[in-house]
Amino acid sequence: MRAVIQRAVGGRCEVAGKQISGFLGEGLVVLIGVTHQDGEEQALTMARKIAELKLLRGQRSVQEAAVPVLLISQFTLYADTKKGRKPSWSKAAPGPQAEPLVERVALALEERGLVVARGVFGADMQVTLTNDGPVTLIIDT
Repeated sequence: MRAVIQRAVGGRCEVAGKQISGFLGEGLVVLIGVTHQDGEEQALTMARKIAELKLLRGQRSVQEAAVPVLLISQFTLYADTKKGRKPSWSKAAPGPQAEPLVERVALALEERGLVVARGVFGADMQVTLTNDGPVTLIIDT
């Protein structure tokens, strides 16, 4: 499992021109991808990392600060660009495997008391954020 985690002071997700989720103020925007070998263990590890990493100002985690997370599935995080000009998506898990694992990450964050705004799995989304810092990390489980 791979995530791009961005500290933000606002984020939102739109589908077909309508805002479906988001937050104003301090929080994280997380783009998350799933590969073939991922399972429950990787989902729980990723949720723990997202919740506990001290990325917010004042060396706080989102769990300590009780601020929201905008979680967006993004299979393109597993693009293979080693050959030619056309990316290969073969390292990304198929939707039936990936979708429940992305949802498991969201549920694990909610079990920790966090508010999780979600994108729509498989949808053509427009994600907007105001990166704070900027602080952006890439996490692999």
